[in-house]
Amino acid sequence: MNVIDHVRDMAAAGLHSNVRLLSSLLLTMSNNNPELFSPPQKYQLLVYHADSLFHDKEYRNAVSKYTMALQQKKALSKTSKVRPSTGNSASTPQSQCLPSEIEVKYKMAECYTMLKQDKDAIAILDGIPSRQRTPKINMMLANLYKKAGQERPSVTSYKEVLRQCPLALDAILGMDVYGYLLAREGRLEDVENLGCRLFNISDQHAEPWVVSGCHSFYSKRYSRALYLGAKAIQLNSNSVQALLLKGAALRNMGRVQEAIIHFREAIRLAPCRLDCYEGLIECYLASNSIREAMVMANNVYKTLGANAQTLTLLATVCLEDPVTQEKAKTLLDKALTQRPDYIKAVVKKAELLSREQKYEDGIALLRNALANQSDCVLHRILGDFLVAVNEYQEAMDQYSIALSLDPNDQKSLEGMQKMEKEESPTDATQEEDVDDMEGSGEEGDLEGSDSEAAQWADQEQWFGMQ
Repeated sequence: MNVIDHVRDMAAAGLHSNVRLLSSLLLTMSNNNPELFSPPQKYQLLVYHADSLFHDKEYRNAVSKYTMALQQKKALSKTSKVRPSTGNSASTPQSQCLPSEIEVKYKMAECYTMLKQDKDAIAILDGIPSRQRTPKINMMLANLYKKAGQERPSVTSYKEVLRQCPLALDAILGMDVYGYLLAREGRLEDVENLGCRLFNISDQHAEPWVVSGCHSFYSKRYSRALYLGAKAIQLNSNSVQALLLKGAALRNMGRVQEAIIHFREAIRLAPCRLDCYEGLIECYLASNSIREAMVMANNVYKTLGANAQTLTLLATVCLEDPVTQEKAKTLLDKALTQRPDYIKAVVKKAELLSREQKYEDGIALLRNALANQSDCVLHRILGDFLVAVNEYQEAMDQYSIALSLDPNDQKSLEGMQKMEKEESPTDATQEEDVDDMEGSGEEGDLEGSDSEAAQWADQEQWFGMQ
């Protein structure tokens, strides 16, 4: 039993202070005499020493030692590939007990989170191949992505945790972000199913109430969404998603000042989440506080860096002032250069092109954006642009696609109805007698569906709640 084995056993026994003293001494000796320990032994010493520093909450020093350990492991891997086996049986058990490189990276990510360096934590975990990620790595990634406002990667990681561990309740409850994404895409039936699953697990957590609230919000039942958001906050006052839900409901109900309070609290809890700032800026714009919105957008741009999202957010505010229209155009072009498929940037660029009546350019922009994705808003706007250039049949097709993606999209429905009313005089004459005979049968059907929707909306029970 060599000295490295003793260090390993002390680490396993939780004698961290002893490990720190002995490993520090041995590393100093190794630096003075590089031949004292083999590369695998040096790697182990660095990891055990870093672990002891981590236990003593010296996270910055621990990161430094973990980094050195990974460099040593990388050199060791290259050496083992080049150097042929000597048949020394003693090397086999030594290689088998080497600390896991994946575990070292996880510990580094933990250090970074304790140092509030979430970007570095995400970077180190993201560098681990997907197949090698353990459930705890995916869980940490999911939480980090959620905290950073990266919704889709967060959902993907939560799903991977649940694939590996179906009863991981924290991962299940973390799916409130998924519910929000589904609701935003108009997939309200899926949101309802997700809400039922979450309520069946527990109604004492904020997440089921948030998912239910997202369904209500995107069904335009803002009072209901407000109640559900408030209930979620009551269960967890630190739920950022609940604060965003309640803030959005208040804003859409015209209670902008109250909404501002909730978005500011969300920013305090999650200063790296862009959607918190987006909600606050929308409130400023709704109350015509353009100056406050511009200051906030500029601060976000400087704080979070120049990426497609922050560029688009700043451009959104610039579009509100005729003086800064050209700046908005420049910002949107930069955003689309970085991410040609970023929907919010495409929508704002289309809005600008519509103002300039550059419909052909807008059509080209939207077709390009829809080449690799399908989005209700993009199809609807493309329909509007096609109407402007008298391409009525294709416009109708685009409105139909938009409604198939989100049956509740009122603007797409209005676009279709407007086109139906603007039929050619010949068609109108041919159908005049039929209209006289049948009356307003079609309108009656629409009224019936509205009545049915109102009756459903007034029901008090929702996911088993009174």
